[in-house]
Parts: sequence; structure tokens; C-alpha cells
Amino acid sequence: MADGTVDILKDKRAAARKAAYETPIEELHPARASLFRDDAMWPTFERLRKEDPVHYTPDSNYGAYWSITKYNDIMAVDSNHQVFSSAKGITLTPKAAQGFRDPNNTATNFIAMDPPRHDVQRKTVSPAVSPHALSIMAPLIRERAGLILDSLPIGEDFDWVDLVSKELTTMTLATLFDFPFEERRKLTRWSDAMTTAPGFGPAADLAEMRAMMAECFGYFTQLWNQRVNAEPAGDLISMLAHGEDTRTMTQQEFHANVALLIIGGNDTTRNTISGSVLALNQNPDQYAKLRADPSLIPSMVSETIRWQTPLAHMARTATQDFELGGKTIKEGDKVAMWYVSGNRDDTVIENPNSYIIDRARPRQHMSFGFGIHRCVGNRLAELQLTIIWEEILKRFPDIKLLEEPKRSFSIFVKGYEEMKVVLPSKL
Repeated sequence: MADGTVDILKDKRAAARKAAYETPIEELHPARASLFRDDAMWPTFERLRKEDPVHYTPDSNYGAYWSITKYNDIMAVDSNHQVFSSAKGITLTPKAAQGFRDPNNTATNFIAMDPPRHDVQRKTVSPAVSPHALSIMAPLIRERAGLILDSLPIGEDFDWVDLVSKELTTMTLATLFDFPFEERRKLTRWSDAMTTAPGFGPAADLAEMRAMMAECFGYFTQLWNQRVNAEPAGDLISMLAHGEDTRTMTQQEFHANVALLIIGGNDTTRNTISGSVLALNQNPDQYAKLRADPSLIPSMVSETIRWQTPLAHMARTATQDFELGGKTIKEGDKVAMWYVSGNRDDTVIENPNSYIIDRARPRQHMSFGFGIHRCVGNRLAELQLTIIWEEILKRFPDIKLLEEPKRSFSIFVKGYEEMKVVLPSKL
């Protein structure tokens, strides 16, 4: 990366730290995509955790919302679905998009439902990521990981996000859906359109986002119609089409569940794969430790999931007045659980800003959520990450990051658009 670009980012981060501590606390709010794009949101969360961990923002481009920033408070909200409901959306939605049916923010996918509807829909798709299903899928993931890694150029610059992270996760997602394999990159494009603000991702504006969502849902409606008229099979679409509790779902419910499964199966794992390369490059002592002892891969995977936190927040709506941290959250208030902040809470996690691949309790993180909405595909994410690093260490003594990665312009998906690397040599 050119020195000028590095200096610009340093200046932006320094300015963000200054603003985070000079802005009156009542005016502080972390839901700013530019901060996440510049990796400059940390001082805001640092101050909120110390001074106002249950913090109210009366107005923003996302409307009014509460920020919950400490580990135990987030756990208290996330595990109390009776008071903090998902039924009015699971993300903070920009005011400009609140009239548009955002697939992330609808009461019709199971993560955006409360029991009992949540339970029956989640139960229908769970067999696709059961331990038995994963044991069957693992050899296929390993074969594909090997093919991807063996196709990479040696000694030449390339984009790790595009050639590795997107490719492995999209292949896996296409398998889960039994989606036409040669068209699998449509899944990536649709996922990016759903999670990135128009103008900063595949969609140039809201109208193009609508068109892309219509394309996505039209495609999946065709798949539903094919599967519902065929014998039941093990893919997610067939499970929904034939499931006793889901075969009568409305088209809107089906589309919302498709959106959830695309985002959940794509963005989170993909961005953690990329995040692992960044973390190990920023912490060469940990990279050396991993190369010396590959048995640390599972621990490294969990530490990366914590350190990266691929979904920065989830939102809930209070169903009644509730006191938390000495504040009264009113019925109807929107509440943002900032997982990205909870994972850096030094009152719960020792030395949380450091990347330590052999932590005593590496699975102590909140990246998968808590309670009934804990990520249904968490074991699949860990499996893909474990396999890709097992295969990497067999092949490459080093992956060198060449420049600061280009990060996503999003307060929801904490991820990477581009990451330039080089493989100096092959084992």
C-alpha cells in the first residue's frame, strides 16, 4: 500500500479517537458505516463500555436506538427473547430504507421470529448442519479447499477475498442449497447487495437493490417449485418445501428465509477466513506459533471468530419496559447488541484487543449470539475455517498481506471487499 494511503487511514483513525472522546457522551453513536470501513469504531465502543454501557441515541440515520456494549449485558438481552423480540427486525435499518422490505429486517425469517414459529422453522433446516451432515460434507469441503489453494499463483499478487474466501464459502453454500454450481457467484452478489449500503456494494442505488432482490427471490421461487414437485432431498430448499411446518409458508416467508440462509452461510465464514489472514499478518508471533504447532488450528479458529466478529451487531425490540444497567428501556425501543464491542470487553475477556491463538478459553466469545437465536450454522463455519487452514499449512510457509484490506461499508457485516496478498513459495 502506498505510504500516502496508510497515512490517510492513520489520520482517519486518530481523528475518530479524538472525536470519540471529545464528543458529548449523549451525542455519541456507533452506527456509522464509515467508522467500520476505516476500522475506526473501536474508540467509540471503548468509551461507551467505560462510561455508558447501556447508551441511548435519540436520533440518527437509523432512528432512535439503544447501544448495548458490554459482554454480560449483551448476553442478558440476547437470551431474553420474551422481553427483547426479533419480530420487528434483527438489524438497525437506515431511515431511507425503512419503507423498503429489507430481507434482513422482516418478521418472516426464523431468526426474525419469536417462539413458537421460530422453533419449528429452525428445526426444519437444522438437519442440514447436524454433526452427521457435517461429517458427510467435510471430505467435500477439504477436496474443494485443496483445489482452490492449488490453483493460486505463486509469487504473484492476487485478491484473497475473491479467489479463496468467497470461493470456498460460496461452493459450500451452493451445495447446501443444491444451487446450480456454475452460477454460484450469484449467491455472493446477492448477499453483498443485501448487506452493503446501496452505492457501496453491487447495487448502485435502492432501485437496483430492489431489482437484484427480485432476481434472487425469483430464482429461488423456481427452485422451490422444482423441489416441491420432486421427492424430498437433503438440501435446504427441499427441506423447506417438504417440511411439515414450512411447506405451507408464504412466499414472503420463504424469501426471507432464503435471505437469512444466504447471508448466514456466506458473509460470516468468508469474512472470518479473510480476517484470519489479516490477524496472523498483524501478529507474526502468533503465525509462527501456528506454523510450529498446527494442532492449535481449532483454537486459532475460535480466536479469529472472536477477534473478527463477522456480524457487528444484532437488533431487538423491547416488548415491555425493562431496566438494564440503571436505564429504563421503553416498550417499542430498538436495541442494538454490539457483539463487536462485547468481544473486546476486558471485564470478561482478558487482554481482549490482543490476538492470542492459544487462549485458555478461546470459545468464550459472542460472535454466534446466545439463546434461541444462536447461529444455527456455527459448527459449519468452524469446520470450513479449520479445514482451509489445515490445507494452507500443508502447502504454504507464508501468506504475505501486501496492503491494508478494503473493508465493507456496513454496520452489520464486518468484513472485507478486497485483500491483496502474495504467496512467496510453496512447500
